[in-house]
Amino acid sequence: MARKKQTKVVKHKTLAQRADKYALYQQAVQEPGHEVEFLGRLYRRLRRRPARVLREDFCGTFAVCCEWVKANKVRGCRAIGVDLDPEPLAWGRRHNLAKLPKSVQKRVQLVQGDVRDRAESTLSGAGADILVAQNFSFWIFRNRKELREYFEAARSHLAPKGLFVLDMLGGHEVLVEDHQDEHRMRGKLGATYVWDQARFDPITHHARFHIHFRFRDGSELRRAFTYDWRLWSLPEVRELLSEAGFARSTVYWEGTSKKTGQGNGVYSPRHKAASDPAWIAYVVAEG
Repeated sequence: MARKKQTKVVKHKTLAQRADKYALYQQAVQEPGHEVEFLGRLYRRLRRRPARVLREDFCGTFAVCCEWVKANKVRGCRAIGVDLDPEPLAWGRRHNLAKLPKSVQKRVQLVQGDVRDRAESTLSGAGADILVAQNFSFWIFRNRKELREYFEAARSHLAPKGLFVLDMLGGHEVLVEDHQDEHRMRGKLGATYVWDQARFDPITHHARFHIHFRFRDGSELRRAFTYDWRLWSLPEVRELLSEAGFARSTVYWEGTSKKTGQGNGVYSPRHKAASDPAWIAYVVAEG
């Protein structure tokens, strides 16, 4: 009797299994071009000269560092990225740094280490004209002592007249548990970015957030990123900046589009602002 042929079953990976979480994160969350333009314009406005050295704390895949050296034609321009996690640094070397010309790559210095380390070697020379801590990353410090120590370290890494730039998130919608915001992303994967506010403790202000990605084939990359943070307020952050030795800090508040009633991506100094259910702002510290 002839032997029956065995049929080989080929299992195809889902879109979620094939997805690159760091590529998705950069597409969904980051706008390096916008950040670099804002930072450069801010420094020129306040210091009347171009910034040369950018330091990006909690840099992850250091997309802002790469954009800084690519877009900035000022002589002596360079960027320093600092992060404790080797995985995103390695990804950034392969996918961001490798895309730059060799001559430009040399102007990016990467440090795997604690952003609170004050060792001068992390800068290999002069301090930073601009030091940024973006995407609310410094919220990983959950008490005043830890956050003040980080601010003191950041100040020690600045050049004379350097700027320390932080972004902040707030509004009562951010305090709502089990709340998700979804945004459809461009691209052939048909991915949807999901910001998941999983937990908020009103006594400690400890919060847990997740980022998920959903795909057109029904698969999902759950908890691609998880954040355990303390939700700091603008007054708390500004008070701690003062305690850390900064002479002053200014809030840059986002303007509103007359057409849509939503944020227009333009940030300007403000001393007061109307209540908003969800807002993003910058804090710029000097001295």
